[in-house]
Amino acid sequence: MPTAPNKKTTQRQGFKTNEFIVYPAHGVGQIMAIEEQEIAGAKLELFVINFVKDKMTLRVPTAKIVSVGMRKLAEPPLVKKALETLKGRARVKRTMWSRRAQEYEAKINSGDIVAIAEVVRDLYRSDTQPEQSYSERQLYEAALDRLSREIAAVQKVTETEAVKEIEGALAKGPRRGPKPAEEAGTDEASEEEAA
Repeated sequence: MPTAPNKKTTQRQGFKTNEFIVYPAHGVGQIMAIEEQEIAGAKLELFVINFVKDKMTLRVPTAKIVSVGMRKLAEPPLVKKALETLKGRARVKRTMWSRRAQEYEAKINSGDIVAIAEVVRDLYRSDTQPEQSYSERQLYEAALDRLSREIAAVQKVTETEAVKEIEGALAKGPRRGPKPAEEAGTDEASEEEAA
């Protein structure tokens, strides 16, 4: 059976031991090992994934990684796009909070770094803005945590440094702090409000 090794490699989707990955429901994890287990007479190959922050280890069958949405860390251009997203204007739908909360939760668990950045952007509050509710704060923290962990893993920096970078991008967003004098004179903001 010379084809066996190739089948395994395809199932592994190019994932290797010690590699950092993103698992949608839990965020950034590290593949610690690839194990074989026999379950009901069938040999099953499993990724052993460790999530340090959650002090949790998952065993995921290599054949299931596509269906669970496990992916490699975002490429730097995608991280850049996520950071750019943070600088955009918050888009908050005028629907009930419970519905919005479900949408935010779905975005956080999608594992999509840009969707997670949208949640961080939409729920961010600067010091001058009104306080968040407890549930808003929790969703914001969860999204910020996911985003900072992935940025830290991609850029090989600490999570604290990643959070500083995220907060720096958020601070550049519209209406989030004092405007420079030359910008204050333009009526760009009032046009956007009318639109």
